[in-house]
Amino acid sequence: MYVHGLGSASTVYHAHIAADPRLATRRQLFVDLPGHGISDRPADFGYSLEEHADALAAALDAAGATAADIAGHSMGGAVAIVLAARRPDLVSRLVLTEANLDPHPVPTAGSSGIATYTEDDFVHGGGFAAVLDRIGPLWAATMRLADPLALHRTALGLVRGTQPTMRHLLMGLPIDRTYLVGSIDNDLSGREELTASGVHIEVVPNAGHNIMFDNPQAFISAVAGGGSSSSSAGYHQP
Repeated sequence: MYVHGLGSASTVYHAHIAADPRLATRRQLFVDLPGHGISDRPADFGYSLEEHADALAAALDAAGATAADIAGHSMGGAVAIVLAARRPDLVSRLVLTEANLDPHPVPTAGSSGIATYTEDDFVHGGGFAAVLDRIGPLWAATMRLADPLALHRTALGLVRGTQPTMRHLLMGLPIDRTYLVGSIDNDLSGREELTASGVHIEVVPNAGHNIMFDNPQAFISAVAGGGSSSSSAGYHQP
């Protein structure tokens, strides 16, 4: 199962990955989280990380899938962590691409920037349009499809995080966990603690936050289970 980030859509970010021969024979699920892409956008939904995780669980249950590999990008990685903690029967492996691990990040154009608006100002007061202008054409191409109310509530949920935090949930999971970080920023904090808990951290060269676009072969190798043992993937340990 592929889980996209805030304001994104699953197939846009992952269809080219799923089509690779190393993955094409597997059953693969693309999920747009509530309020994103082509999914429903209920106004009475809270859009917390926990509620998004429950939506993923419902999709997996409906598909009759158990012990799935979950590839989660950015916010989608945080949701995947929560899913694995809440429904361990559904998740056997996590591949996280620069997933959010900690609450209350420094405000940027992304979730923390969206969360600086009140809901009314973001939805009705021009905040949504202002954010679309700031984030650049690639992200705006999918964010413009998201429901503004859902986007704002999701951003608030991501900034608020979970208790315990996503980082601590991840470290406590008894499953295979790979965390991909792009070498361009390479600013993952708490690496030693994550590694000590069994999380495999892979630095992907020539890649930023969107590793699946910047270095798709390395991303495919990680999803396929190649990990750092595949020299052709272009990985190196931090």
